[in-house]
Amino acid sequence: MRYDVVVAGLGAMGSATVYQLAKSGASVLGIDRHRPPHTLGSTHGDTRITRVAVGEGFEYVPLVRRSHEIWREIEAQAGVDILTRCGGLVMAPPRASFALHGTGSFLERTAAAGHAFDVGHEALGAAELAARFPQFALAGDEQGFYEPGAGFVRPERAVEAQLRLARELGATLVFDERVIGYDDRGSQVSVRTTSGTMEATTLVVTAGPWVTELAPELAPQVRILRQVLFWFDLRDPSSYDGLRDSPVYIWCPGADPDDAIYGFPMVDGPAGGAKVAREQYAVETTADEVDRTVTLEETEEMYEHHVRDRLPALSGRCVKSAVCLYTELPGSRFVIDRLPSAPNVVVASPCSGHGFKHSAAIGEALAQLATRGETEIDLSAFALVPP
Repeated sequence: MRYDVVVAGLGAMGSATVYQLAKSGASVLGIDRHRPPHTLGSTHGDTRITRVAVGEGFEYVPLVRRSHEIWREIEAQAGVDILTRCGGLVMAPPRASFALHGTGSFLERTAAAGHAFDVGHEALGAAELAARFPQFALAGDEQGFYEPGAGFVRPERAVEAQLRLARELGATLVFDERVIGYDDRGSQVSVRTTSGTMEATTLVVTAGPWVTELAPELAPQVRILRQVLFWFDLRDPSSYDGLRDSPVYIWCPGADPDDAIYGFPMVDGPAGGAKVAREQYAVETTADEVDRTVTLEETEEMYEHHVRDRLPALSGRCVKSAVCLYTELPGSRFVIDRLPSAPNVVVASPCSGHGFKHSAAIGEALAQLATRGETEIDLSAFALVPP
């Protein structure tokens, strides 16, 4: 069988890519080793923060803006809610070196992106933060960047909707099958899977934490990091309104960036808990060997050290927890590029733990790259060897 494009991996980036390819009229085969949306990679956990003032770098802003537009289109076509704008806060002390996702001054970089791209926002001092957002027990000197248009995306809904629309538009989707290799033959690429071989003009690799199996040149730089997500219950049901209407937030209360947490409003009612998490960069794993069990000790440590004194409306009862994976590159950067060893193969991963907000636009760009050889959004910053 021959296709214009084969897409390996149908999570955040892959589902967006097959949808955009099918929408463009290309013949496309999408393959995933599991049944997306699933909980074995990086595209699960109910919610993902989205914000236009992107502190990770100005090069990301066009991607997130376009993604917001695409998600509204998908919502209208699929009849599901994907993007919720509830506002977003970044909070940190003014002199703290708040290192996050490759920048040592995340609050300042967020504000710079807001100014550079005319993103609606407010700069809030500690007193204003305390008055407007009493659900946060501040350390006392935090400064805040509030973006009213920020919010959260539903990753499982986004993946499911894009795959459904892609199939309706003619895409072929195969689950429980794995791409095991390929041969770039100059004018086409032969793609080998666990069930056979097919030909394509382009292979797009969006395999998340399995990316180095198909793009081994990335292996010396990539780290797979286990991350844990928690949903805590309310101390008192009367506190629900405050957490239901809360903005999403990224919060470093002091000088130690390891104390930074991020979280969400109670998006699924009181019974669903409030999602709170932090990031860790010390312990590496693999997608197939990661420990997916969240221990009682991990839950207690998260609550005692990062939640109890900072989110006083939450109790220590954990409604649920989950493990997900970051596929991390130095500097928390992205890679979206053709492989020098196989020019008919495009790789779009890792996304270093901050990719979902950009995924809809990345899928559109990958579809353009695979079919036209060029993209409307400049991707040069995400080259294997950046300029």
